[in-house]
Amino acid sequence: MSELVKSQRLGEVFEITLNRPDARNAINEAMQDELSQAFERAEREFQAGARVVLLRGAGRAFSAGIDLQQFLTLDAGLRDNLFPTTERYQALANQVERSSLPVICVLQGYCLGMALELALACDFRIAAERTKLGLPETRLGIIPDVGGTTRLVKLIGVAKAKDLVLTGRHIEASKALEWGLLNAVYPKTELERGVAKLVESLVASAPLAVSYAKRVINDIADNSRGLHIEAWAQAQLFRSTDFQRAVGAMLSKQYPIDWQGK
Repeated sequence: MSELVKSQRLGEVFEITLNRPDARNAINEAMQDELSQAFERAEREFQAGARVVLLRGAGRAFSAGIDLQQFLTLDAGLRDNLFPTTERYQALANQVERSSLPVICVLQGYCLGMALELALACDFRIAAERTKLGLPETRLGIIPDVGGTTRLVKLIGVAKAKDLVLTGRHIEASKALEWGLLNAVYPKTELERGVAKLVESLVASAPLAVSYAKRVINDIADNSRGLHIEAWAQAQLFRSTDFQRAVGAMLSKQYPIDWQGK
């Protein structure tokens, strides 16, 4: 059985790779579990001398976001009480954010929905040119609920966050860099060299100082209230007919849909 998430230690770098390239690395529950386990291993590798985590996707895309197929199998009980499911996904993003090591997210192709929410939980985001980023949840009748609103507002401000979330549109890497959503953008052929340069800079600093500085900066702004509000709003929207129509339309290739029902 193939691994949905691969991880390996390469000297001072611990590399984690989303490994569903045939599905554009869409995130399902099994991948979520394996990703959590990989970050648990990263903590052990930190004690053994690892200094940086690289999070990347196999194939042409980092990730197209959450796997919509799994929503079709949710029973009525889960739809009526979404909080445990939302909290589980939020816990994964929090685990990424709280990693003792600095986490660099390496993006190419697409980084959408929950994939972008995971990237927002990382310390650095570096992308290849022409990478497309977005939070398309409102086009499905829901909202980003894995820190996509909370962390985004902190990173790029209220006005730009509203632009991205309320429209659900995709933006190019160049625009994301201009907005401060990305730390750097490179031509595809130069991407790995740019990543290596950042890794070198991080490794040049004392490991405990880097880890503690990251913790202090993260704790200056508490995310807990924002994440709670995201979960509350999503629980209401998940039971709506808008969401059910939108998921069905997207999976049947009839997307976008007419929200007025005309």
